[in-house]
Amino acid sequence: MSNCLFCKIIAGDIPCNKVYENDHVLAFHDIHPKAPTHVLIIPKLHVATLADCDDPALLGTLMDSVRHVADEVLGLTDGYRVIINVREGGGQEVFHLHAHILGGKKLPF
Repeated sequence: MSNCLFCKIIAGDIPCNKVYENDHVLAFHDIHPKAPTHVLIIPKLHVATLADCDDPALLGTLMDSVRHVADEVLGLTDGYRVIINVREGGGQEVFHLHAHILGGKKLPF
């Protein structure tokens, strides 16, 4: 999608502080962190929201990548939170499906 911020990051048109990448996802540090560790994981295939995704394999890949990045790349052995905001009313600001990994401290509810 030509005007999607995350698609531009995937294409390399906008730089990011990359943490992990494979053929299906890209993970990078959030520019406005809400915790000591705050990483976004995005599928390379553009899907606007979780509500728009009808591909269980893509969702499985995304969630498996969350686990891998949090546990093995970031070393969040004490735990972490995963958030997917859906649509504007759910707090979604960039309309490209993405998961937030927050950790590095005990997070309040």
